[in-house]
Amino acid sequence: MQWVSFGGGGLIAENDRDEQRKLIKYNHLVANCLIFHNVYSLTRVLHELAAEGYEVEAESVARLSPYLTEHINRFGKYTLNLQRETPAPDYSLTFKAASV
Repeated sequence: MQWVSFGGGGLIAENDRDEQRKLIKYNHLVANCLIFHNVYSLTRVLHELAAEGYEVEAESVARLSPYLTEHINRFGKYTLNLQRETPAPDYSLTFKAASV
């Protein structure tokens, strides 16, 4: 989970066991949120491709990874719009039958 940690090269500098556990749990929470965001974004793009007429093959999707990190700007400036409605994830995706 070093790709989401801040400072210290991924080392926990706290000497308090409760603080160490808290840092680990927060790090896992952030990593899981980023992975969910990646899966949501990938699924949205796959739906768009299918709507444009591209055939989405299960074999190709199986090779995609939710562990994308290149787009993460850990030290960027972010603004939150808490009034924005978030779209519900569409979990259904139709795949092209595998060719034999």
